[in-house]
Amino acid sequence: MPLSLYFNNIRDTSNDERKEISYFYYPSRFIFELFKPLYMIIVQDTFVCKPGNASKVAKMCKQAFSDNPEVKYVLSDMTGNFNRVIIVSEYESLSAYDKSWEEMQKDPEKMKKMEEIMKGYTEMYLTGSREILRVW
Repeated sequence: MPLSLYFNNIRDTSNDERKEISYFYYPSRFIFELFKPLYMIIVQDTFVCKPGNASKVAKMCKQAFSDNPEVKYVLSDMTGNFNRVIIVSEYESLSAYDKSWEEMQKDPEKMKKMEEIMKGYTEMYLTGSREILRVW
């Protein structure tokens, strides 16, 4: 069947059939579906630190969250607002985010270790915020 006739016939097919056909003719589309991001929620905790304390807070956070697989990055500013530390975490869903908080609170040894590492950080920052973003 000539390709032009084939594409004219696609208009008469259902969405599911079109999807299967497009995978056949465009294998890259199928590969993209296979490797979609596993994480659908990104959480950014931002601390605006007192002058001279951003690197100290970043070091504390990196050490405190080193064994937490959800925490992907601890960032500090290079441009924009000064003295910022941003902690980037990735989760599959909001329920996974809630579950990680519950699991962390259930482990008193882990909480105590984190408290020791983060001791005094509250005096090192001025304000903070949390953004929960959805990956599309």
